Amino acid sequence: MRTGSEPITARSPLRLRFWLSVWGLIWAAAGTAAFALAARPGWAAVCGALLLIVTVDLAMVLHHIHQGPHYQPGRDIPPYEPDHGGTGRGQ
Repeated sequence: MRTGSEPITARSPLRLRFWLSVWGLIWAAAGTAAFALAARPGWAAVCGALLLIVTVDLAMVLHHIHQGPHYQPGRDIPPYEPDHGGTGRGQ
């Protein structure tokens, strides 16, 4: 719910999440390769699953970054009334 007190300079943490995903992608790939070479298939599978999760997260973050900014109401728009689950008709 919009309260009207949001900071004007609020930023999305998508860029931080992008770089953390890249860091996780590097470590998960290195772990998968290292455990595969060390003949530890269980740990290689765990790192491979983590690599898949990090890759999906990175794809989602990139998708949201490429969407660009979305409309946000300005300071001249009053706060919204909360929706109490009704249809808004005849209440």
